[in-house]
Amino acid sequence: MRVQPVPVQQRQSSGSEISEIGRGTLRLGIPSGPQNRFRLAQLDDYGGLKRTAYIWSPPAVLSLRARVGSAQVPGTWGFGFWNAPLSFSLGLGRASPLPALPEAAWFFHASAASHLSFRDDLPGTGFIAQTFRSGPLFTRRGLQALAGLPLLMVPTAARRLRRFISRRLIQESGSDLTGWDVTTEHAYRLDWLPGSVRLWIDGEMIHETEISPRPPLGLVIWIDNQFAAFTPEGRLRYGLHGSDIPHWLEISEAEINGRPLQSRRQRYNSKP
Repeated sequence: MRVQPVPVQQRQSSGSEISEIGRGTLRLGIPSGPQNRFRLAQLDDYGGLKRTAYIWSPPAVLSLRARVGSAQVPGTWGFGFWNAPLSFSLGLGRASPLPALPEAAWFFHASAASHLSFRDDLPGTGFIAQTFRSGPLFTRRGLQALAGLPLLMVPTAARRLRRFISRRLIQESGSDLTGWDVTTEHAYRLDWLPGSVRLWIDGEMIHETEISPRPPLGLVIWIDNQFAAFTPEGRLRYGLHGSDIPHWLEISEAEINGRPLQSRRQRYNSKP
């Protein structure tokens, strides 16, 4: 029986490129440029869909080989499953109509300007094996958190809101992977199961957790120049990095449940 490939679409901001550089190897590249321009190269399978129409539920196994051109990419990159929780699209196609709390299982790298963890005892920057599990945003607790958003400019109140989110709204797990040389090609595997998630590098299980995200989720493989932070001190930051050189992420042998990915070209131009 012939195995049907998993169709994924390419999203590229102006100047970015997704190219085949060898048999079965894709390079997701973003150019050098100023701080005020968003740059993204991404493969995903959820663009234009409602979150309820995302296709992946556990058990799902994502495996691929990957490397990046620099250990210090000014922005974020990674691969895994998530629910695209933010409602804006930055000019890259139709956005989801409403925000949501994060659901994710992925290998994730963020520059030092970022801090994407709600818990003080877990890594929020660098290279991370990470999962999030949340409930619906529009519940009593979710609305309580939304009501506190105007207080984010007050550090004391922001710290209390961050603790409330980590204890009542969002479960999270993570392992610091900064000891791995991400510029060398490694075999990555993510096993998303109904009650657990296991992440592997080169056959070694480097993270196991019972915090398994709620389905359905979408596949995402990306590199960009963004940073975002909600720090333990209650500081909220978001922005874009400039770079004097281009950056890239290479992937090969990418499969989900034994089915290879098959990308189709689709370009979106980012707004200045």
